[in-house]
Amino acid sequence: MKVEKIHHVAYRCKDAKETVEWYGKHLNMDFVLAIAEDRVPSTGAPDPYMHVFLAAGNDNVLAFFELPTQPEMGR
Repeated sequence: MKVEKIHHVAYRCKDAKETVEWYGKHLNMDFVLAIAEDRVPSTGAPDPYMHVFLAAGNDNVLAFFELPTQPEMGR
C-alpha cells in the first residue's frame, strides 16, 4: 500500500510564536491552530506544552511543539 497523504509531521521548536512568524514570513505558510496543554500528550508528563500547526499546501500540515521547561535539544 502506498501512503497518499500524511496529516501532519511535528518537530520540536525552541519558541512556538517565533517559529510560526518565521514560517509565515519566509515560506508563506498560514497559521492554522495552536493547542496548549498542561501535560505532554505523548507521555502524559506534567509540563506546559504548546503545539502549533501551519498549512503547508495541498492539505498538508507542518506542526511544531514547544516544551519550555525541558532542556534544550541537540541538533
